[in-house]
Amino acid sequence: MPPEDPGELLASVRAICAAHAAAEGRLLPILHAIQQQHGHISDAAIRAVAQELNLTRAEVFGVVSFYHDLRRTPGQRHTLKVCRAEACQAVGGRAVWAAASVGASADVAVESVFCLGNCACAPSVQLDGRTLGRVSVAQVQALLAPGGVEA
Repeated sequence: MPPEDPGELLASVRAICAAHAAAEGRLLPILHAIQQQHGHISDAAIRAVAQELNLTRAEVFGVVSFYHDLRRTPGQRHTLKVCRAEACQAVGGRAVWAAASVGASADVAVESVFCLGNCACAPSVQLDGRTLGRVSVAQVQALLAPGGVEA
């Protein structure tokens, strides 16, 4: 991803803030929208959000650094979260985790999480925010294969 133009970033942040102007508790939705659009939340974006919402940079940075789903640096294009909780482990989650951790690539970050709230359909993974249940090792390998995430 090429470096962002500061003017374009500021315009983007202003538009995102305006779209959430009426929302109560709008900081998190704004930060998620910035990350969705730009791939991460840069220092310049933190400054712009603070200015738009009349907050200190420390307040915005505190929220960004607290939530593990928010990134300050560019990451891979896709994220595969693998549930490591007991319900998933009991029905093959260990093998799914093993396949996922071996198959991580430059395009897909693999993360361990401790519940996706999909216990009835275990083992579960979450690909770019979309939860998938009753996944097998073969399905995870297919997702992590070149072009598999786009399929």
